[in-house]
Amino acid sequence: MESMASDPQNTSTGTSPDSSSKPESPVTDEMVSTLAKTFMVAHVDDSDEHLAQALVYNAARMAWRMREIGLTTEMKTSVSDVVTAADRAAEKFISEVLRGIRPEDGLLGEEGASAESESGRTWVIDPVDGTYNFTTGSDYWCSALALVEGDPDDPDTVIFGAVHRPAMGYTWFGGPDIPTTRDGDAVGDLEDVTPDSTCLGGYLHPTDIAKPERQAAWASVATQFATVRMLGSASIDLAGVATGNLGCWMQRSVASWDWLPGRALVEGAGGTTARVQAAGVEWFIAGADSSVQEAARALREQGE
Repeated sequence: MESMASDPQNTSTGTSPDSSSKPESPVTDEMVSTLAKTFMVAHVDDSDEHLAQALVYNAARMAWRMREIGLTTEMKTSVSDVVTAADRAAEKFISEVLRGIRPEDGLLGEEGASAESESGRTWVIDPVDGTYNFTTGSDYWCSALALVEGDPDDPDTVIFGAVHRPAMGYTWFGGPDIPTTRDGDAVGDLEDVTPDSTCLGGYLHPTDIAKPERQAAWASVATQFATVRMLGSASIDLAGVATGNLGCWMQRSVASWDWLPGRALVEGAGGTTARVQAAGVEWFIAGADSSVQEAARALREQGE
């Protein structure tokens, strides 16, 4: 496996990781630990902001290279809910680095990384967001992180989010008090668009479509929008909201690692977010203020 790059701004080239040569042996836990130690030496004095961007950049490249070797996919709860060795290796890399140079902070990772917070801060880790896409050869996946204060399921403060999509070479970074950037360039403030003039992103699982009350709740929102896209990676979708490619995003029962990195980017671009109970579940919404307010209103009416 190639060595870990130290500068997350290297992603600005827009090129995918080099796959001209492939490692002859699988990636082991020992290899990941060695890479983490090497990374720590280079980044021990980093600010939180630079550290987060470097971590998602390198974790995503690690996953990409492992996919080039060849991976076995395991089901978690269904055919569409899967995990690979790349997910686990990327999360191990991130969590070992953070335990080493941010030992007082907590950890919450999709693949099981966990540590209690002594500082009040927690790093929320999604090593490969869009794993189904990842396993089918799609480039619509990323590595994502968020740093929050308080309970990561309902944090007091979202400090920032960092998302790296290796196929495009993009790193998004931002938070409520940090203007969102892509590869260091400000994305600017979101235009306040109404649903009829923009696109709704998100996801609705087939099992929810089969439940009339959930299908109706989703449809009450979706039918207000000019069009709908379901692409399979919450963090990339929400980065797209932050950059204005989507006007709004909605999904139900979203895990912290799927929600918080992208939420931070949207809020850093001047967007708004909401959580609304309807049809027996909680719906998460992010985007331009007018679109979020209209989506929330439609869901509340369904809830009533």
